[in-house]
Amino acid sequence: MANAKKERIDVGGLLRSPSAGRCQRCALDLTKRVQTIAAVSQAHVVNDANRGPLKICVHYDPARTTPAKVRATAAQMGAQVGRHRGHVTLALPADKPKQRLARLREAKGVINVDEFDSGEALIEFDPKSLDDARVLALLESDATSAKTSASHTHETGKAHDHAHGGPFGERSELIFALGSGAALAAGWLAERAGIEMLPLVAFIGAYLLGGYFTTREAFDNLRRRQFRIDSLMLVAAIGAALLGAWAEGALLLFLFSLGHALENWAMGRAKKAIEALGQLTPERAQLRRGDTVEEVAVADLKIGDIIMVWPNERLPADGVVIAGESAVNEAPITGESAPVEKQAAASADAYPDFAKAPAQHRVFAGAINGAGAIDVRVSRLATESMLARIVTLVAEAESQRSPTQNFTDKFERIFVPCVLALVGALMFAWVVVDEPFADSFYRAMAVLVAASPCALAISVPSAVLSGVARAARGGVLVKGGAALEALGRVSAIAFDKTGTLTEGKPYLTDVKPLFGVTEEELLAVTVAIERSSDHPLAGAIVRDGGERLGEAPVPRAEAVESITGKGIQGRIDGAVVQIGKPGLFETGPAPMPNELRLIVTNLESSGRTVMVVRRGARYLGVLGVMDTERPAAKATVERLRRLGIRRVVMLSGDNQRVADAVAGSIGLDQAFGALMPDEKVAAINTLKVEPGGVAMIGDGVNDAPALANANVGVAMGAAGSDVALETADVALMADDLKHLPFAVGLSRQTTSIIRQNLWVSLGVVAVLIPSTIFGLQIGAAIIFHEGSTLIVVANALRLLAYKDPAT
Repeated sequence: MANAKKERIDVGGLLRSPSAGRCQRCALDLTKRVQTIAAVSQAHVVNDANRGPLKICVHYDPARTTPAKVRATAAQMGAQVGRHRGHVTLALPADKPKQRLARLREAKGVINVDEFDSGEALIEFDPKSLDDARVLALLESDATSAKTSASHTHETGKAHDHAHGGPFGERSELIFALGSGAALAAGWLAERAGIEMLPLVAFIGAYLLGGYFTTREAFDNLRRRQFRIDSLMLVAAIGAALLGAWAEGALLLFLFSLGHALENWAMGRAKKAIEALGQLTPERAQLRRGDTVEEVAVADLKIGDIIMVWPNERLPADGVVIAGESAVNEAPITGESAPVEKQAAASADAYPDFAKAPAQHRVFAGAINGAGAIDVRVSRLATESMLARIVTLVAEAESQRSPTQNFTDKFERIFVPCVLALVGALMFAWVVVDEPFADSFYRAMAVLVAASPCALAISVPSAVLSGVARAARGGVLVKGGAALEALGRVSAIAFDKTGTLTEGKPYLTDVKPLFGVTEEELLAVTVAIERSSDHPLAGAIVRDGGERLGEAPVPRAEAVESITGKGIQGRIDGAVVQIGKPGLFETGPAPMPNELRLIVTNLESSGRTVMVVRRGARYLGVLGVMDTERPAAKATVERLRRLGIRRVVMLSGDNQRVADAVAGSIGLDQAFGALMPDEKVAAINTLKVEPGGVAMIGDGVNDAPALANANVGVAMGAAGSDVALETADVALMADDLKHLPFAVGLSRQTTSIIRQNLWVSLGVVAVLIPSTIFGLQIGAAIIFHEGSTLIVVANALRLLAYKDPAT
């Protein structure tokens, strides 16, 4: 490849983890995969002498691909590598580092440990067995120094994301909180009855029960050098005890622990909505061996096994139907409420590439079989099924932080020290104001309770998690809070044409040979070349052209390769054959004859997609292909406008006349035609000036660069497509445009609830701080404080019940 160009790509960027960017094993694995890209001649790892971030140097043919495409494809491969490997970088403890690393290497779930001269260690682990917090705990039980990097697992250290195990299991925190409340009530009653000493004993019991989990988390945060809300509550409770206000301190710990337990219960509801997806696959399958059928564990199924699925049973694996017919309910995967008709493929070994199997032959694990028994050839292992991928990606979405989450975290880091400074100043109010120290101290503790941003800390995560869970249940996969918020803000949407606004099932309508060329010759040459292409138009020509040829022979084509964005070329009997858009033939030694130009103009005016065929210097003729609009396209655009989308456009590689015809029929604002892949990216960049940015809707394969450059990339028909799942920010699992307004509406509702929660949480703090300064008692401040926390959580949980207005 004499004119090869080079592109250097950060490994960490491909694997979406800075720590993984220092992993030699992952870099080498990824390099081998990148070398399989058709236009890549060579790929190798570029080492950093200081064991810093690694890069992959990719040598590619610029005539066949672009840097953006290389990066997009490499990113898809990186996601596949990263899904099965977690990474974390930790600073080595000063105490016995060698022994600790040796123990870590032997731990279950640890794949590899690399030690750097910088005093750090890179740990590679199985994310199914461990996460970064557990790795840290394995390295040292009393960790005091750790530099963790985002891995392919959930984030740790969040304000409301910690273990709540105890003597009563997951309910321990709630039981402790209720016990604290009971002790508080007993103390209050004993105090009213005038029983000496018993009230103090009861209040101390309330402290111990209510403060157990709060104290545990406060110390965990302090070990990580973090001063969070739990710590503020603990300081306030200790302050109340020092004042002798045991009852108020006990009330604080009781309500805080109860609120905390209820928050975690509420968050657990959202998480269980996600976990429920993973429980849809049955544990056993009926494996057919010749004429006999035996029951086996789903985990033991292998690719190529034949399984029998009885009526009304859930499918245990992704596969291709090879016998029987049935209507299958795929709602758990795609969100489609109507059952999908399935029928057997032509042969038992048809469609070895599962992603290319037609919808009527393809089934997914977790779907529910209808009234007919079917035999299915397993196409994917249980851990690689579409349902397993969805569960993994949705779980990973929890760790993708939104801009609002980042804002609240930053606000909390600044606000908490300011609160502590204010509290410290109020403690010395007695120096300025004529009052006892106890009164100043009491006021300071009241302000500390009022100013703690508990509601703020939980307001955004609860809404994001609920929104992501509701989307998944509706057949929409959202890659975290950032994508959810971004989709909720966009005011412009750009559609790809083929396969998105149209059915993506074009058919050959016109065969126009030039003078001296027979229709049979034109079709035979075209079919021979197009057989090697996976483009939808090529499939239509091969299918329909083959039918027209009948038994006529088709010559053998060699050296077939695509001409990016323009067409395809190859050799037949030594002569170069080129098939493509008219623009491909505008320059060169053999320009199009006027007769051919007239045919092209007439076909394009009637809405055909035109392909010109030339063999050597001789033009053979023109083919016209037409795609049909999706029935739901026009209604979808109208619903999007009602949701507040101001501008709807189409990006197409077809000529402008065809693009304008489709856009006018559907009701779009504008159509951009005759676009090359890089020109689609440029069009997307111009649309980013719209308020809130632009979302790009495509199939996640041919339009990867445009999807990547949009504010939000949305892939449609992602079920069965690894590429679409990995490249898009949002994936519509069903091949149905009707799910797009649902996704946009849910995102807008999530954004609205996040805004409401922020107003409530910040508003309550803004009111309570001056109120407590001017005399509001601690008890009242506690009630308002914890009440606002429960309000924002309940408000966020409303998203779990979100309904599409059109249904």
